Amino acid sequence: MEIRNLTCISCPMGCPITVEMEGNEIISVTGNTCKRGEVYARKEVTNPTRIVTSTVKVKNGTADMVSVKTKEDIPKGKIFDCVKALKDVEVSAPVHIGDVIVSDAAGTGVDIVATKNVDRSSYLAH
Repeated sequence: MEIRNLTCISCPMGCPITVEMEGNEIISVTGNTCKRGEVYARKEVTNPTRIVTSTVKVKNGTADMVSVKTKEDIPKGKIFDCVKALKDVEVSAPVHIGDVIVSDAAGTGVDIVATKNVDRSSYLAH
């Protein structure tokens, strides 16, 4: 029997959760104080995923960078590939919340979208 100890990230409580497994089968989940904790623990031990947040460069904007995130969670093992796919990305202003910055990031099927607006600069160097 394998025992996995986790700290739940579903809410601010940060409950210490214990998952008992027999092979790939979950025998029990204990320590959570709400249903979200059990759902998180079951997913974390069978198919861990994460939302990735980062920034990309903006050309001709009122800001030099725009914050971005994956539209949905991606497999945990694809995080570094996803961040690497953003390394050389540069977008031109204007940028709007929800604009797709990178489609199908790192082959995950999940888009990376802007999470803030960046207007086009009214002053552009010539």
